[in-house]
Amino acid sequence: MSSIGVMVVDDSVVIRRMVASVLDDDPAIDVVGTAANGRIALDKLPQLRPDIIILDVEMPVMDGLDTLRALRKTHPRLPVVMFSTLTERGASATLDALAAGASDYVTKPSHVGTVAASIERVRAELVPKIKALVGATRARTAPAGAAPAPLVAPVRQDRVDVIAIGCSTGGPDALTAIVSGLPADLAVPVVVVQHMPALFTRLFAERLDRSCPLIVREATDGRTLEPGQILVAPGDHHLTLRRQGVEVLAHLTKEPPENYCRPSVDVLFRSVASAYGNGVLACVLTGMGRDGLKGAERIRAVGGRIVIQDQATSVVWGMPGAIAAAGLANDIVPLSRIAETLSNAVGRRLAPHHHVLPASPPEQARVVVGAAHAAPPPATVGGAW
Repeated sequence: MSSIGVMVVDDSVVIRRMVASVLDDDPAIDVVGTAANGRIALDKLPQLRPDIIILDVEMPVMDGLDTLRALRKTHPRLPVVMFSTLTERGASATLDALAAGASDYVTKPSHVGTVAASIERVRAELVPKIKALVGATRARTAPAGAAPAPLVAPVRQDRVDVIAIGCSTGGPDALTAIVSGLPADLAVPVVVVQHMPALFTRLFAERLDRSCPLIVREATDGRTLEPGQILVAPGDHHLTLRRQGVEVLAHLTKEPPENYCRPSVDVLFRSVASAYGNGVLACVLTGMGRDGLKGAERIRAVGGRIVIQDQATSVVWGMPGAIAAAGLANDIVPLSRIAETLSNAVGRRLAPHHHVLPASPPEQARVVVGAAHAAPPPATVGGAW
């Protein structure tokens, strides 16, 4: 397989050199060019033809957000990772970029002590995302293979008492689409783990609250779960649930990360299974890695139901793909139908069967509740050029 061509765009020459050095150390990655601002980057793009762009958020002449918007007009499928500062302004701009079509983001190292520590953090966070995003792009443009459809397990679930959602790469856009489609009179609480730093999760919860008919809050320790409310796990804390009499309370912990994540979907899912048993309706959306797999096993063991986003509409089919491969998914649904699927599950007694669409290359077979067609792939995946 050919190396991954990366373009680094940042107004700081120090940052450009550091990122380029980190990436060039990886034999699978080749830095094909750099630029000091968005205008220079757009001018260089036709000659460099990168597989992915690392894009600073705040730059003179043309900042990251304006660059991204211009880029999406000509290259709607080219993966872009925003490189932002861990400040309220940087976090807000990054969330704007994700809404405008950025594939993912990485925060610039701060308060890590040494230059070596900064370099190692950039390596640990940026390299896996580059490989996952470009890998997803190349998988979609490769000839269709003979991979079997993912296994789908049947389930009988008579009632739903809580919805638990986990996601990572591509999750902010997916979550926004889903919560916007949930009814204002949703009869159960919703708990969410989206892999994000602390400052980002607060701003993200505020944005979700403005975009949907339900109440969305960043979870706080001891808060009671209530129907029609969505609690988002705060960054750098695990969110767990504890039953106390007839109530279920949110509990935040600083236990060690799981799957290199805090908050972790596995941690949330295990606690949801303990608090609600077979009343759990879990949903795993787009994301790299396998966080959520072990928690999904626990949910299935107590009789809960698991809905996952399909491969065609996922930015990266890591987290949901792992659950599908393990035979734990009860429903595999395109993003455009997930809100409806969750709403229907809450609002009626569930039948033990599901509808399976036949596979059509290059997509995997998927389970769709009441849908004959999948949504088109998101703008940030597919062929880059």
